[in-house]
Amino acid sequence: MSNNKQRTIAKEVTLSGVGLHTGENVTMKFVPAPENHGYAFKRTDLEGEPIIEADATYVVNTQRGTNLEKRGVKIQTSEHVLAALVGLEVDNVLIELNAPEPPIMDGSSKFFVEAIEKAGYVEQEADREIYVVKEVISYRDEETGSEITVIPSEEYQVTTMVDFGTKVLGTQNATLEHLSDFKEQISEARTFSFLHELEMLLENGLIKGGDLNNAIVYVDKEISDETMKKLETAFNKEKLSIKPNGILDNLTLHHPNEAARHKLLDVIGDLALAGIRIKGKVIANKPGHFVNTQFAKKIAKIIKLEKRNKVPQYDLTQPPLMDIHQIMDMLPHRPPFLLIDRILELSDTHVVGMKNVTMNENFFVGHFPGAPVMPGVLQVEAMAQTGGILVLSTVPDPENYLTFFMKMDNVKFKQKVLPGDTLTFHCSLITPIRRGICHMQAYAYANNKVVCEAELMAQIAKKK
Repeated sequence: MSNNKQRTIAKEVTLSGVGLHTGENVTMKFVPAPENHGYAFKRTDLEGEPIIEADATYVVNTQRGTNLEKRGVKIQTSEHVLAALVGLEVDNVLIELNAPEPPIMDGSSKFFVEAIEKAGYVEQEADREIYVVKEVISYRDEETGSEITVIPSEEYQVTTMVDFGTKVLGTQNATLEHLSDFKEQISEARTFSFLHELEMLLENGLIKGGDLNNAIVYVDKEISDETMKKLETAFNKEKLSIKPNGILDNLTLHHPNEAARHKLLDVIGDLALAGIRIKGKVIANKPGHFVNTQFAKKIAKIIKLEKRNKVPQYDLTQPPLMDIHQIMDMLPHRPPFLLIDRILELSDTHVVGMKNVTMNENFFVGHFPGAPVMPGVLQVEAMAQTGGILVLSTVPDPENYLTFFMKMDNVKFKQKVLPGDTLTFHCSLITPIRRGICHMQAYAYANNKVVCEAELMAQIAKKK
């Protein structure tokens, strides 16, 4: 789907089953949600029907699934449901549950995909928020050797490489080139377990909802008659057998690399906890829920920092809205104290200006000899002159007015400004202009970083 608008489902849809680890009967409902809602789980079986957002910060345990907890309320094994929503490019859904765990169904996302498709889709007004990967980001678990990396790409892609170190299931790879292929290529890949893991889980009562229709069991060790009888009892089967491909009973693989495809499904579901769509290629070597969710946390943290320090981009190759001559027609300032060269944008509430900083600036003579740095006070003055264009644009005869500083608050200098830098200034109104008084938030940017910021107040007054 090429459209960049958010979407939700058209109507509620319900499905039922049992939780893999709890063995409890579960009714789960997908419910349409408003714009910018994202994914969230609601526990309808608890007082107050608490909601847990699908957020990596709520991950408390990754044993046998990705488990979330918020204020004592838990959701277990969230990854298969979230993978279905991401795979079908649905942005906003509330997932209601009357138990702590979604139904395991057949151990894949297949039935969730079918339910969502049955509900249909509704396009929403808001644009999707997409994190465009511009540089390599990695996370490595030194203890296991598991590693996830994301690199720039034109679309969201995922490759998983797994090595289970057993004869029955060795090295496998799987790749999803296009998210639109998720349904056909990935969604039906079922969860799997090795026999030695299964024995431990059964002994500890951790797989109460399992049967041979929702988990592929790879037999990686000799199996005794006693163990076979226990398995037959646990799976409610009269007779179990081991097939030539090393799989317990008569379950047929959907794909030779179904295990690697399921690991890919898990990666997609776990990375949904980053809370944003990703435009990049994810390469996961020996992925697991722990490394997946740690990577989701890292991505979310990077995005949060980038938002906090987001630098707007302006096309400096385009003709300016105002050149130096038009600026001088409006501002009373003259060289060497005219500190803006161009106006790039101007509206009723904001203005964007630009200055090329050269070694010829007169202030570099003394600030400082041998180490030229633009004085911070002049950065603030340049922002104020940019704001002066905004306030003077409100009068019909700006050449007859002067602009005077009234106040500066929360001034911060964050980076040095050096010869050769191109400064851009963004000033936006904090309150509407009244009686010629302009109160604005101003930022100065250079080299894709914030170099200075301040709250400025100025007033225009008619020349005497």
